[in-house]
Amino acid sequence: MQNYAQPKPIPLSKIKGIGPAIKEKLNALGIVSAIDLLFHLPLRYQDRTRVQAIGSLQSGQSVVIEGEVSASTIIFGKRRSLVCKIKDQTGGLTLRFFHFSAAQKKQMVKGQMLRCFGEVNLNRTGPEMIHPEYQQINHGDPLPNATHLTAVYPTVDGISQTRWRNYIEGAFLATNNVSVETLIESHKITQLKQHLTTDLYGSLKLLHYPPATIDLKLISTGMHPLQRQLAFEELVAQRLSHLLLRRASVTSPAIAIKSNPDIEKKFLASLPFILTKAQQRVLQQIKIDIAKPQPMMRLLQGDVGSGKTIVAATAALQFINQQQQVVIMAPTEILAEQHLETFTQWFDNLNITTGLLISKIPAAEKRRRLQAIENGEIQIVIGTHALIQDQVNYQNLGLIVIDEQHRFGVDQRRKLKNKRIDHFSVHQLVMTATPIPRTLAMTFYADLDYSVIDELPPGRSPVETVALSNDRRSEIVARVNHACQQGRQVFWVCTLIEESEQLDCQAAETTANELAMLLPNITIGLIHGRLKPAQKQTIMQHFSAGNIQLLVSTTVVEVGVNIPNASLMIIENPERLGLSQLHQLRGRVGRGEIQSHCVLMYQKPLSKNGKQRIEIMRATNDGFVLAQKDLEMRGPGQVLGTRQSGASLFKMADLERDGDLIAEVVSYSDTIIEQNPAVADKLIQRWCPLASNYIDV
Repeated sequence: MQNYAQPKPIPLSKIKGIGPAIKEKLNALGIVSAIDLLFHLPLRYQDRTRVQAIGSLQSGQSVVIEGEVSASTIIFGKRRSLVCKIKDQTGGLTLRFFHFSAAQKKQMVKGQMLRCFGEVNLNRTGPEMIHPEYQQINHGDPLPNATHLTAVYPTVDGISQTRWRNYIEGAFLATNNVSVETLIESHKITQLKQHLTTDLYGSLKLLHYPPATIDLKLISTGMHPLQRQLAFEELVAQRLSHLLLRRASVTSPAIAIKSNPDIEKKFLASLPFILTKAQQRVLQQIKIDIAKPQPMMRLLQGDVGSGKTIVAATAALQFINQQQQVVIMAPTEILAEQHLETFTQWFDNLNITTGLLISKIPAAEKRRRLQAIENGEIQIVIGTHALIQDQVNYQNLGLIVIDEQHRFGVDQRRKLKNKRIDHFSVHQLVMTATPIPRTLAMTFYADLDYSVIDELPPGRSPVETVALSNDRRSEIVARVNHACQQGRQVFWVCTLIEESEQLDCQAAETTANELAMLLPNITIGLIHGRLKPAQKQTIMQHFSAGNIQLLVSTTVVEVGVNIPNASLMIIENPERLGLSQLHQLRGRVGRGEIQSHCVLMYQKPLSKNGKQRIEIMRATNDGFVLAQKDLEMRGPGQVLGTRQSGASLFKMADLERDGDLIAEVVSYSDTIIEQNPAVADKLIQRWCPLASNYIDV
């Protein structure tokens, strides 16, 4: 282990260009010092070391070109744009700016020389760059070529790539070749194959400013030995943060919950089904956890329709029997309302009181419910983010169940946990229908015990999935009509348009109106996120009762909606969604004994990724296979949800690429936390500085 003295942190205020507003944005990313900036590593690299002739350009290239302005004008059309023509000795190129200032217009004068960098598009009028970076070149004073590859950094709104490069440059100047401590003994890691550099400062400089002679393919794919060394460090740090979280949880006391076999037997006997062996096994694991005088922290995985909710309900029963309140937090109001209906039906004959708490309850009714929660009258509280608001007080909170846990941020879970008013900790059960691949589980869930319901209830048939293009819409409408005439019910889902809820709702309304004209004898309902809770609840009740045959909706029906009579799911523009979300939507059908179908209605032309996603959906109903493919295609931040602790903040590691390091990451982190906790703390501070925000979750 290297024994450099720990450098004194250099504040961000010492770096040129970082004022209070930028400092706040950097702090939110866990960057609080100059050293932290050095560890904000590039996502990829651009080769700007040579100027390319305009006549040799190919579509899709990102290149540096130089040319003389031959014409410049503002064009007024659907969108106003500044169009500038430039040329060199080999040909001409168009620069197009949709956002520009008067000063930019003045710079684009005929005869002015420009150096530009951007992506080339070839169209009918020739090559074009939209919003390229550019610099003016004074005649007789040419710009020097870059001597190293140009880094592209992960960013947030308000910090451009140019600013990142300036801040990184300022951080290197401020640290002035300070010794950055090497914390991992890389020669002991067989997967790294060699004893790597101990000059970490030099390694960081090379990764921010790779020389033009470096193997571009190797460094672009993250397989350079220095990148692998840092990836290993980061994965170790990530796992250490969760191991410490686990350690913190087991040292705090919790109420031990004694099992009551009689009340459990009475409850299970009242159900119209029996638990599968997998459900019984998981329930037993939970009962062993809650019987201990320390808080349960268990992740419950189960594919769509595997029956996680009944397991949570049976566990909740043990807490109610011991005068402890239970909270069920769901990601959407529709799912919360469905849980309320389900739990009320299950617990009604046991005289257990359930209640709903969501944001849009009328004020007078909300006051009454808050009072009933505080005095313990409501024993099972079901809701959304409203459960963690300041005015919500619980009498004796014993168990929190987080449904679809990846939809919630760390801060939200912590606020809910801290609602218990005495010194005892709360037992936690987090559930997900998004199966977690092994590499994610071993790094991001090292703090949780892990249960899997790997068995579907009997009588379920796999959903058959087909893909049809939008130009076969009339066939799909006929298929909907046939299903409804057979007494079945149908979902028609309109997916996100440009991430706009308003446009999304408009698209659903338009589709519902079109289908009403095409299917005059079919009862059609419409549901989306902008309806009031009471409206959504009424529509879902009508659909559940069979009064609505065809439900047109946005992706608000993604999780939890249970309509056994629904046998057909139409998903418009499935190429816009990830595999896990498509699998969730598909899981709304096939919940009864009837053979069910899912139609993926895509828009031509399909991108390569879109085509691949649809082919995978057609090939398998296995949620674990889909989750692994989703990880490969979209990365851990998307699979876990971007708000999951650390998931969107990987600086160097890639769980798919670096999967071969995981076994040694586990071994190394388990050793270091026992033998050298000071180094463990330094690693966490270096790579996961936000860990302190969730260490007590």
